[in-house]
Amino acid sequence: MNVLSVDLGTSNTVAVLAAHGRPPRVVDVDGASMMPSAVFADDDGALVVGRDAERRARLDPARYEPNPKRRVDEGTLLLGDQVVPVTDALAGVLRRVVDETSRQLGGAKPDEVRLTHPAQWGPVRRNVLLSAARQAGMGANLVLVPEPVAAAAHFASFPGQTLVAHQALAVYDLGAGTFDVAIVGATQKGFVVLAEAGLPDLGGLDVDQALLEHVGRQVSHKEPARWQSLLRPVTTADRRAQRALREDVKAAKESLSRHPQTEVPLPEPFDDVLVTRLELEALIRPGLLRSVELLAGTIRSTGMTADRLVGIYLVGGSSRIPLIATLIAEQLKVVPTSLDQPETAVALGAHHVPQEGVTMRTSDISNTIEDVQRTARVVTPRAAFPTPAATPTLSPSGAPAAPVPSAFPASGPQRLGPPSGPQPLPQPPPPPPPVNFGPPPVAKRSAKPWYIASGVIAVVVIAVVTVLIVTSGGGGGGDTTASCASNQPDDQGFSECMRQLAGSVPEHNECQKGAINPLNADNLGAPNTTSATCTMADDHTVIYMHFGSSDSRDGTQNAQEYIDTFNQEFEAVSGATGDQNNGTWDGDGLNGSYTSIEAGGVGLLIFSVDDSPVLGVLIRADLTGSGSSSITDFYDQHVKPGSDGGA
Repeated sequence: MNVLSVDLGTSNTVAVLAAHGRPPRVVDVDGASMMPSAVFADDDGALVVGRDAERRARLDPARYEPNPKRRVDEGTLLLGDQVVPVTDALAGVLRRVVDETSRQLGGAKPDEVRLTHPAQWGPVRRNVLLSAARQAGMGANLVLVPEPVAAAAHFASFPGQTLVAHQALAVYDLGAGTFDVAIVGATQKGFVVLAEAGLPDLGGLDVDQALLEHVGRQVSHKEPARWQSLLRPVTTADRRAQRALREDVKAAKESLSRHPQTEVPLPEPFDDVLVTRLELEALIRPGLLRSVELLAGTIRSTGMTADRLVGIYLVGGSSRIPLIATLIAEQLKVVPTSLDQPETAVALGAHHVPQEGVTMRTSDISNTIEDVQRTARVVTPRAAFPTPAATPTLSPSGAPAAPVPSAFPASGPQRLGPPSGPQPLPQPPPPPPPVNFGPPPVAKRSAKPWYIASGVIAVVVIAVVTVLIVTSGGGGGGDTTASCASNQPDDQGFSECMRQLAGSVPEHNECQKGAINPLNADNLGAPNTTSATCTMADDHTVIYMHFGSSDSRDGTQNAQEYIDTFNQEFEAVSGATGDQNNGTWDGDGLNGSYTSIEAGGVGLLIFSVDDSPVLGVLIRADLTGSGSSSITDFYDQHVKPGSDGGA
């Protein structure tokens, strides 16, 4: 089986091919292991990519974009007088990789293509990447692999490096465009992202900009107008000069990673400027300190300390900066690890992600907005519960697309096949042993409730995130009752209809706007859905939602679809827990139904009002398992309309 892995980076793209049973090797494109992720638009609209794009840019820099990935959210690029969709630009880069790979395979195409992406990318950005891959002719057998998972697999593949079950690794990834950090844990079957964070305003390009501004301070006083023409070029000659200047600044930065000083050549009338490593470090130290602080905080969020990790692995071309290793060693008292070429680590590592992690549980993500909105993304529990969670994913019909639980959450590989209808739900396999990233237990006890609890937590997050399903457009309105005609919130986030469902709960508890995940304080709300969260006693949280209308459905229909999806996830997880309850309720002149599931002290209950666009989700996040009453009893006594509203 021929497998191609592609790491489409901000500045450079790396491809790795494993073919004819041989070990993975980097694919040389245009005679180099890294191909610039650059695009250039010809007069006729044709796109030129890679080194050819860099050469063409010297003729007309206005038609050139060196970093299309950094503009993934913008939708289109203006290259000269050509408006180019970002998807087309990325597809052009990927097509060049596919063409070269096919040439080396004697005209054949790879049997499987693995695409890496930042772990924090949501469904919209992932959809852009997948659309570009399909447009580039990469075929239907596509697999998404989060970059930190691939980096961890690369680390573990080296002789003398260990990353076995129950161990964790920090991945410090400083690329050209962004900084990302992730804590990756090893399971019996692969890897799982325990926590992740990032800084979108820190990358190699920002280091280049800091050095350029430093050089400008040295020389701009000589010819201020000329310097401004370099920074804000209008003519083709000025654009060429600016591009050459930026290339020379970037080369100087890279040289300072190897030498204590270097010169930056400048266009006339400016003299060349000597810069030292100490000067560069003074410029970038504040930004790098932010990255190290974020690294330390992300480690703490998992309940671990740096010395309990297998290591801190540096990847990304900009991680070569010596100051990074120095700051990590000073701040965390751990010497970080850098193996091989940091630029190729992610692409090579994608090949080592275990096949067991590549499942069919992720549905096809087509080019339609609706399918994107139906793609759920798991938010990994941060501080309180670092154990990997089961992760059912929604198909375009809202049904689970694969077995639950899985050893890989959304942070693991996701295989994308050709568009298809809903997939049947297989019988869930027995849950594997949990991964213990915390201190050894004082007394030996069964781990099954902890694994089940993690699965329940994952369902909570997925179900709340699937509120995105109903946000395809439109405004509020179209509801079935007068009191629910508007979902306009008050200062606590409640609409009039939500107030009726909440009863006395807001009077006795602290409530705030938004659908707040009690595990990590992320706001899981979405446009066009009014939501409010109330924190109650005994680790209970209740989230109220009022669904507005979308293109072709009113709020009541959207709420019902949400409930149906939630119940499908309940059924999937209940195969592992077996503790699901269904029932009806009435109070304060309202009536409706509920479904609940609980295990190991953790539970959730969704309750709705008949023929109404409002519903509630009650979550108990008692990870100690010490809760004395069931979540259903708590709902009856303290949450149901007509109850006391307190605890």
